[in-house]
Amino acid sequence: MKYVTGGICAAKGFTAAGIHCGIRKNKDKKDLSLIVSERPAAAAAVYTTNLVKGAPLIVNKRNLADGVAQAVICNSGNANTCNANGIEIAEAMCSLVEDATGIKASDVVVASTGVIGQPLDIAPIKNSVGDLVAALSKDGSDAAAEGIMTTDTEKKEIAVEFEIGGKICTIGGIAKGSGMIHPNMATMLVFITTDVSISPEMLQKALSTDIENTFNMISVDGDTSTNDMVTVLANGMAENDEITGDGADFDAFMKALNTVNVYLCQKIAGDGEGASKRLECRVTGAASKDVAKTVAKSVICSSLTKAAMFGADANWGRVLCAIGYSGADVDVGKIDVSFISPAGEIGVCKNGTGVDFSEEKAKEILLESEITIAVELNSGTESATAWGCDLTYDYVRINGDYRT
Repeated sequence: MKYVTGGICAAKGFTAAGIHCGIRKNKDKKDLSLIVSERPAAAAAVYTTNLVKGAPLIVNKRNLADGVAQAVICNSGNANTCNANGIEIAEAMCSLVEDATGIKASDVVVASTGVIGQPLDIAPIKNSVGDLVAALSKDGSDAAAEGIMTTDTEKKEIAVEFEIGGKICTIGGIAKGSGMIHPNMATMLVFITTDVSISPEMLQKALSTDIENTFNMISVDGDTSTNDMVTVLANGMAENDEITGDGADFDAFMKALNTVNVYLCQKIAGDGEGASKRLECRVTGAASKDVAKTVAKSVICSSLTKAAMFGADANWGRVLCAIGYSGADVDVGKIDVSFISPAGEIGVCKNGTGVDFSEEKAKEILLESEITIAVELNSGTESATAWGCDLTYDYVRINGDYRT
């Protein structure tokens, strides 16, 4: 497996575009993106667990019921959520794609992201969809990634190349996510494309399985969004034998999908609203996978731990506190904690109690922009990793005037 350029356009048969259509007031910010497959593709998706759901998700569940899609349209600047005509607008966006490309509206995935509860005017999208289609390009991943951003400070895209049955295959993805990021599924918008030939059933199995250890393990602020979704389109243009069941080919696809998803998780976590540091909690020695995941999530979600990391304060007691209220069945008297970064590693807790360590060295380690909180439970062989970020003054500033 190797990393390649091209993002969501790296796989055969995919083009993309991103433009400014006028939903956002800032004309320098793209606010409308389109991804198109040369031919109909197997499709799978996972959605937010929030009971309040954006209208696009309701439309997508119907459109993807047959496991087939050929295009994705997404606007930023408005979530199209809690609007009386939200479903009508989402359906109209799909129809506009059909009018401009000939792709059936029922084969279009639609997404919106931005402010909740504000009416979404279809006019800017209708007036610009022709320009959007005209901009479709094999080099369009970057523009599409920009068009789905809200409070994100950087684009998030990746592509990898791998082999299945002697055929070179590619999978790529773009994502947006900075605030309202919290398990469980989903936690942002992610669009993944691949030229692998795989049945819709196995594609859904791959995605639903992988998110349990990737996108369900991110938290920025404890708020689960209303519009979160991860979608995968697989158009089969790599011409491998179709994956219709478990086996070596499915395992190879799963490995590539996981590589893409882990990378996007890390980028989302590191770009949390106001964040200055990406945090990773790596739990080992757990009695079960559930225990490992519960502990990792609890530590990464702890506001006090997040604040301590912002201040480069090696306050390991906050880590133990988060483990203690996690609900996981652990032996506190066996827990070891270390902090790790490019500046080094330092042990701060052994068998549930503090150890002598250099505060100066600890601060040096915690001043880095990427920090790992290593938790060894010494009770088994299972492990899990969760991703998040520190809690800064800027998080409050950004969300204090989000609508204005």
